[in-house]
Amino acid sequence: MGVIKVDKYIIKDDLLYTKTDEWVKVEDNKVREGITDYAQKELKDIVGVELPEVGREVKAGEPIGTIESIKATADIYAAVSGKIVEVNERLLSEPELLNSDPYGEGWIVVIEMSNPDELKHLMKPEEYAEKIRKGEH
Repeated sequence: MGVIKVDKYIIKDDLLYTKTDEWVKVEDNKVREGITDYAQKELKDIVGVELPEVGREVKAGEPIGTIESIKATADIYAAVSGKIVEVNERLLSEPELLNSDPYGEGWIVVIEMSNPDELKHLMKPEEYAEKIRKGEH
């Protein structure tokens, strides 16, 4: 497992990415999702998070929660369609995990996929790095 660096941003090479700056780790028929290093650095100091309910059915691209920072409020979007089977409750009391460990302890949700073919529509690490390089936000 390695990383791609684009300026000050870290992109892990074993994850998939959305155009809306979420990362996805495939775990069998589920995905673990969070926000990228780029997203957390753009938001700066994260002070709150609103998580979706476990059991909720979601569609890819649908807003499923929000992140509040001193600078802005940002939506969190579902990377794939399916059922939310787990949320990271720690973020409710420790939203700063999104800043300090976005690819680890700062994960947001686990979604059980209803259509694994949707993974084909996500960006590979190199594509996401190129998006950041080009400033496509």
